[in-house]
Amino acid sequence: MAAQAAPVANDAAKLSTVDLSALTQQARTALAAAPVVAVAADADLSVEQAVISVTPAPEPEPEPVRATTTSRSSTSSGTTSGSSTIGAAVPASANGSTIISIAARYVGVPYVSGGTTPSGFDCSGFTSYVYAQAGISLPRTSSAQAAGGTRISRANAQPGDLIYQPGHIGIYAGGNTMIDAPRPGKTIQFRSIWMSAPQFIRY
Repeated sequence: MAAQAAPVANDAAKLSTVDLSALTQQARTALAAAPVVAVAADADLSVEQAVISVTPAPEPEPEPVRATTTSRSSTSSGTTSGSSTIGAAVPASANGSTIISIAARYVGVPYVSGGTTPSGFDCSGFTSYVYAQAGISLPRTSSAQAAGGTRISRANAQPGDLIYQPGHIGIYAGGNTMIDAPRPGKTIQFRSIWMSAPQFIRY
């Protein structure tokens, strides 16, 4: 009859469900010397949860497709710095739109991440500022602005409605044009609609 191995007197091994056969002798010694912690079966366990406040980062702006250049002209609310003029004429497709008339004043203002004033705008900062000049309050972010209005079809869209796709928002200027704050390094401008699947939002 084959000899049977004598049982190993190792309390730690008895308590473990892990295969310990591959452990080195040094690891076995350390395991045998490790203290055993016993907890009563009816012990209460409480975990303190920290309150976490999340501030969303400025929205990333997609690479725009540039439209043909639009001539700029100075307006009563615009300023001139060197050869750069702030403000532009309203395109014929948006004549009569109060929102577009206001938005056109800021053509040439630089994109500034998180910007909400005429010294620099991000996309939703621009739309909320323009609408505020017309007495309409918009949420701060592009997604909240899109969710807060009424979605309409492109066929029913009018100059001054918002034009949105996830991550970016601008103002529809009629025809195939829009005005928006594109991305860092660019300025507010009228240009062709570059969004692949634009949504139109009315307030």
